[in-house]
Amino acid sequence: MCWSKPIYVKFNDFDTEHTRFASKYSLYMLKEGDVDVDEDPKVKGVPILFIPGNAGSYKQARCLEFQAATYYHNVIKHNPESLRSGTTSLDFFTVDFNEDFSAFHGQTLLDQAEYVNDAVAYILSLYHDSRLVQRGKDLPDPSSVILIGHSMGGVVARAMLTMPNYQSNSINTIITMSAPHARPPVSVDSDLVHAYQKIDDYWRQAHQQKWANDNPLWHVTLISIAGGGLDTVVPSDYASLESLVPDTHGFTVFTSGIPNVWTGADHIQTTWCVQLMKAIMRSTFDILDVHRPGQTKPRSERMRIFKKWYLTGMEGTIEKALPQQEASTLMPLEREASSLLKPGQRLALRELGQQHGLKAYMMPIPAHDPLSSTTFTLLSDQSLFQNSEILEVLLCSTISPQPGQSPNRISMSLDLSGGAPGSPRLACKSASQDIIALPASTRLSSFPFEKNTPMSYLQYDSSDLEDYRYVAIVDKATEHQMGWLLAEFSSDSKSSTVVNLGLQRLLSFGLRHKLPADRPLVSTVHIPALHSSLLAFNLRLGPQTCGDEAELFTPLLRQYLEEPHESKYFVNVKNANISLHGVAPFMPPPMRAQSKANHVSLQMWSDPTCDSSVNMSLDVDIAGSLGKLVMRYRLVFAAFPLLVVALVLRKQFTLYDETGIFITFAEAMDVCLRSSIPVLVLALSLLAISMSAPDYLPPAVQPSGLFGGASNSTESVVDFTKNDLLLGSQDQIFWVLVPLFGLLSVGVCVLVNYATLGLTYLFYLPYHYLILRPAWAKMEDIRYAPLDQADSSGRSIGPTFSPSSPRRRLITTCILLIFVSTLIPYQFAFLDAVLVQLLTCTRALRLAKSSSSMAYHNFYNYSHSILVLMLWVLPINIPVLVVWIHNLAVHWLTPFSSHHNIISIMPYLILVETLTSGKMIPQLHASPARYVTNIAFFGLAVYAAVYGVSYAYMLHHFVNGVFAWLVAIHIWGSGGVDLKGMKEILEGGDGEGDTKKQP
Repeated sequence: MCWSKPIYVKFNDFDTEHTRFASKYSLYMLKEGDVDVDEDPKVKGVPILFIPGNAGSYKQARCLEFQAATYYHNVIKHNPESLRSGTTSLDFFTVDFNEDFSAFHGQTLLDQAEYVNDAVAYILSLYHDSRLVQRGKDLPDPSSVILIGHSMGGVVARAMLTMPNYQSNSINTIITMSAPHARPPVSVDSDLVHAYQKIDDYWRQAHQQKWANDNPLWHVTLISIAGGGLDTVVPSDYASLESLVPDTHGFTVFTSGIPNVWTGADHIQTTWCVQLMKAIMRSTFDILDVHRPGQTKPRSERMRIFKKWYLTGMEGTIEKALPQQEASTLMPLEREASSLLKPGQRLALRELGQQHGLKAYMMPIPAHDPLSSTTFTLLSDQSLFQNSEILEVLLCSTISPQPGQSPNRISMSLDLSGGAPGSPRLACKSASQDIIALPASTRLSSFPFEKNTPMSYLQYDSSDLEDYRYVAIVDKATEHQMGWLLAEFSSDSKSSTVVNLGLQRLLSFGLRHKLPADRPLVSTVHIPALHSSLLAFNLRLGPQTCGDEAELFTPLLRQYLEEPHESKYFVNVKNANISLHGVAPFMPPPMRAQSKANHVSLQMWSDPTCDSSVNMSLDVDIAGSLGKLVMRYRLVFAAFPLLVVALVLRKQFTLYDETGIFITFAEAMDVCLRSSIPVLVLALSLLAISMSAPDYLPPAVQPSGLFGGASNSTESVVDFTKNDLLLGSQDQIFWVLVPLFGLLSVGVCVLVNYATLGLTYLFYLPYHYLILRPAWAKMEDIRYAPLDQADSSGRSIGPTFSPSSPRRRLITTCILLIFVSTLIPYQFAFLDAVLVQLLTCTRALRLAKSSSSMAYHNFYNYSHSILVLMLWVLPINIPVLVVWIHNLAVHWLTPFSSHHNIISIMPYLILVETLTSGKMIPQLHASPARYVTNIAFFGLAVYAAVYGVSYAYMLHHFVNGVFAWLVAIHIWGSGGVDLKGMKEILEGGDGEGDTKKQP
């Protein structure tokens, strides 16, 4: 949490002359009251713009601005070297979207992108106004703005570069927090899905260009920061950039792995977590170069800086700083002042400053062997970063002077020889820039983010040390003090272990592994079978005994993935919850084949001087895995139950056409549970198996498409939609989720059915007592009932209750359609239709309760099933309706161009209005048309299961088509298409003058 005194300066001049959204959105400059008391909107440094997310506030930028302002005034301002290199202050801007819901509505997302492009152009224009500028006159005017986006604000930032009003090269750096880049958070709006497709296609096609000149995004860097498992709003898997940008232009990182952050964050915490805000703003200062028009360093340099700030330093993509350095230290040696270790000997210092002067420990570097790789590792509780006064690590090579060459170019000399002539001399480079920070791990440690001095870790492969002879660890302490250091060369065959267990065996029996007593400082266990985001595990480590001497540190565990860059640390580890964001359902595949297998690895630092083995056990966490299933498959419970509902209605209509009895929803459910539901779930399970891959293979060799057909080996195009089907997973073992979700969907449908019954009864009770009449009046109703109420067999062929005026219903429908085409979205009309259908069910229930006539019960069961189906479609329409209501609240009356299609709502309205007349749907008997009804509901069931999660908005249109067919049946009846059928649907099948007194 940060405490600040923000000052918000609104730009009232940014009006309709500059943007058409001026009446809806606003632009502010943000200043820190404790640092900058000037409330004038004058620009002094580099422009940076914060973009809030879904229902987010422009005030969420205050923690970022506070860290930027205080860091500049306390550090940068007093550092001449930083100022000379082009670092300056930041001009912080933020946009107010009036807490718009951009996660639910694609047009809102595009509107925000258009507005922010206009805002960027306006911000850049401020630097051309001499009255508002307080910058050096010799500096170029800024031509680009740095963007920081939270949640959907990050997607808006990417969308800006695809908009027609984007000003070329006005954006070159984007940092996003908890942004769902990979796929929409919900798929209930067609505009949102299509907007994502357009944005993603633009970015992918740009980065697939062969030449840099053809890539409009060549100079753009994109960093995606994810909060991890604590983010329950949007799964952090969606923050992945693997399918969008190459690693030369961006990457995804989790907060739990960012140095000195080392903790997860929920969706909102990524805007105010102090450790994260410091990392973001300090990395931003490091990329600044005010001497360039773009105000930032070149792209490659920006990427190097971002990797240093956000990654652990142990990733394979990290470039070591050592090769770029010049030798800075000349070290003459004398055996009394230095200690030369034997090849392969471990250096273990338990105390420092024992010599009361400089002491160098020389570790010979083994010759590089391509067949047997070795790694140098060093760990200390002392800070080994630049200007360390206690310890220093040097990489040294012998000097072989050439004629005319002088060693005077080396800036510093460590004289360990006492001036003795003839002592061997070494030219050394400092390893301080390659030092990696690790969280301190002691017996008192509980969390990695505790405010303790981090440990210093150094790691070099043998290929990094080919040009050097010695690793020199110099103890500079002038007096005795506490501190320790461990350093060694270890063989990769001893430090790295691959556990080749299948996933089924891992889930059934767990993993048991023993780390030997003679293990190196760092041990890594690779588990190729563990790559799914749907599973969680519990890890337990046995105790480590150290004999007479106390351990230098307690075991430290790092769980990591190569892609995306996810690392989690466990200090003083005894138990750990292992969960990951690896292969996730519905995620598009990477742009390029991964060079390394993407699985979990467990890296453990332990005190090798203890000389004791450690037992490791890994077992599945059932409760944690179920929680991850719910997070990743929340939308399944909006789509999969529609499969059950569609099959139930299919069975109801089939039996009705055969017997004339429209059975209840519950009775049809019982029949389907013994027939169609198990068969379809089995077929979908087989489909899931056919689509699965034997392992998580690279995209080039992975099966794709509906039937998993292998692509041509020469084909280089990646199918980014291949995981959109069914449950979105190609893991063989997860086909079992199909019957599991099928079973859960049946239970959910039963609950919704009874909830609908309860809601109907809730309306029925007051309605029944309000119109309660004496018994003689009811007998008169029966005596004067319409003649066409029932035929000789008791089947209904006419209205079950007196219809309203056909003129009223026609006028009501037409007025509603006119409003839909002009003012209101069709989602509002759908909600109105649901409420009308609920009232129709209430009226039908009253008549069914008051009579044993099969006609009344048939109509009630029919209207109830239609209501249940509409209730399952309602959640798909609610989000867009919420956006529309919010726009009304902020006085934005511009209609949604994509949500005024009357065809998308007309069948719903006509069918609901038909049912208000009490008109029961005619039987089709042996007519071939009944097979159309069967196929329509079966197709709805299959689509809901296969595509319902990825394209949920289509479920509304599919059901709309089914309702259009039911309307056609009402019109056609059993006598074909004629004007009489249309008249009956308007008049309820009975004229007012046709009522005759029964004999």
